[in-house]
Amino acid sequence: MTAEQWGWAVLLGSAAGLGLWLAIVRLPVLRAPTFADRIAPQLRGAATRSRLLDDSAPATPFGPVERIFRPVIVDVARWFSRFTIGNAATDRRLQQAGRDDTVLDYRVQQTVWCGLGLLAGTVVAVAGALAGRLSTLAALLLVLAGAVGGFALRDAVLGAQIKRREARMLAEFPSLAELMALAVSAGESAGGALERVVRTSHGELAGEFARVLAQNRAGTPLRTALGDLSRRTRLAPLARFVDGLNVAIERGTPLADVLHAQAADVRDLSKRQLMEAAGRKEIGMMVPLVFGVLPLTVVFAVFPGIALLNLGW
Repeated sequence: MTAEQWGWAVLLGSAAGLGLWLAIVRLPVLRAPTFADRIAPQLRGAATRSRLLDDSAPATPFGPVERIFRPVIVDVARWFSRFTIGNAATDRRLQQAGRDDTVLDYRVQQTVWCGLGLLAGTVVAVAGALAGRLSTLAALLLVLAGAVGGFALRDAVLGAQIKRREARMLAEFPSLAELMALAVSAGESAGGALERVVRTSHGELAGEFARVLAQNRAGTPLRTALGDLSRRTRLAPLARFVDGLNVAIERGTPLADVLHAQAADVRDLSKRQLMEAAGRKEIGMMVPLVFGVLPLTVVFAVFPGIALLNLGW
């Protein structure tokens, strides 16, 4: 059997297997309603809308196509979540990224990205097999690599979002701490200073402070709400700020001095990070200098002497 025949066989076999699997898993016997689904209409109002008309936020940019396939994708994500560890860690990372998505929503996005990677790997593998450049084993490995790559790429995107958000929060923190210190120095309480900061500021950290203020207005103690902020963000400077603020509230120490000290610490941290980044850039600039400019300088300096020596001979 030639490579072209192998490619067509893999493609047609995959399509037949997918169609057979869809036909089997959607049999009435295999999708019978659970006991909870049967008694749900008697316990609360029954939802008369179809799942295809769900108004939840889209997880993909495909619009109506996503509305059609979303129930299947959600079912696959629920099944996938059973075998995926670290749901609590994933929830913490989503909170760090400032996203309101649940773990199930994130699993749906991972499933979609995995499917797109699988589709891309399949297209490349079939094209390579039809051209005779890939063996069957290499094509299967390429398809598997595409699926794994899509899954890992979604996780990498989330990590990049966390880093960008943390950088913005650290950049906003000194100014907001100074503003809170000025408000406290003017006679405001900790809650009043926090409300003034939320009212006059915009950004990631201001949004987190607004969430703290909303929890406090809902009845949560300010210290507890600040502790939740520290656990959500998991930034060391912000955690120290929250600890210092809680200690000042508990013991009655001057808040203005604490806030000024915290702002100065974060500004020093930003300066150190800039110095470290400058040092890394300086080392990076040595690479083209040593391997590009310096050899050319040596050649221009030595070549005339070599030419004169050759003329002398």
